[in-house]
Amino acid sequence: MAILKMAHLVVHAIVAILISSLAVTAVSAQAVYKWRLAMSWPEGTPMLHNAAARFASNVEKMTGGRMRIIVDAPGRHKAPLGVFDMVRSGAYEMGHTASYYYKGKDPATTFFTTTPFGMTPTEMNAWYYYGGGLALLHKVYSRHNIVAFPAGNTHIQMGGWFRKEINSLNDLKGLKMRIPGHAGEVVEKVGMKPVSIPPGELYTALERGTIDAVEWAGPANDEKMGFQKIAPYYYTGWHEPGAELHVFVNKDKFDSLPEDLQAIIATSAKEVSFDILSESFFRNATVWAEMKYQRNINIRTFPPDVLNAFKKANSELLDQVAAKSPFAKKVIGSQQKFLGLVKEWSAITDQEYLQLR
Repeated sequence: MAILKMAHLVVHAIVAILISSLAVTAVSAQAVYKWRLAMSWPEGTPMLHNAAARFASNVEKMTGGRMRIIVDAPGRHKAPLGVFDMVRSGAYEMGHTASYYYKGKDPATTFFTTTPFGMTPTEMNAWYYYGGGLALLHKVYSRHNIVAFPAGNTHIQMGGWFRKEINSLNDLKGLKMRIPGHAGEVVEKVGMKPVSIPPGELYTALERGTIDAVEWAGPANDEKMGFQKIAPYYYTGWHEPGAELHVFVNKDKFDSLPEDLQAIIATSAKEVSFDILSESFFRNATVWAEMKYQRNINIRTFPPDVLNAFKKANSELLDQVAAKSPFAKKVIGSQQKFLGLVKEWSAITDQEYLQLR
């Protein structure tokens, strides 16, 4: 009897070992995906590089190493504003960039990053996840063999650094400014000359006089660039009230992934979107507390005639874009409808509270 019991235990132990061995074999037999991600940001750019690196790290940890993503900066891929094409073609499986760099590819992409005088980060997130924005994002980008996910809102951005003070609309005439997206068309309409320059070349362009003004992000990013050494007038924002960055994924590659990996990519991008919003707010506030005491920095708000001209030009241009592009019309219409719904609530909550405080 004792021998039978011992034999029974031995059999159970062998079965347990076999099951464990089969499980390990099954896990090890799963495909390991080694992908590359091209980002638009120079190596070490505050928040932006962090977002791409954090996304890659999230995916590797959440997949238990089944997916590993190598992040390449422009120093390697040589095309900071070419991420759209690199991901669409499959030259890179993924990218981290800003949609409004690619208005020439598709006008509708511009407004997924931001719209001048548009939604704040809180409103933008609500539109994406509960107001139909995410579905529109997927619909527009699927036409280009890309799956896109929101992946990093940089909060309300500053209006830029200017060599000379702007006292009236006339002071803008002929000024060359680095300013991307729809806002670039707005300033052009009021007499400025927008210039598209990769992030890594902005300081040199300002230093050499290729441009007279530059818009980049906020104090944390701008201070690191050193714009304040050349252009001492720092203007508050109007053009990017909540700039959303995106992770691009080649659609053919994405569709070939198991469903759990697809879900992990989407979830990781969403986590990064929240994280960079928090980090941007913290770092900008921290750096501004130091920057404001520098004698050569003069904080300014654009005069009323300038802001009114910007608003008028923006409204007219939105109508023009909507008339030319059915997809842009859908995105613009969706955002305007959503903003019409929520702006009163924002006014009686955020705006009223900030005035009280």
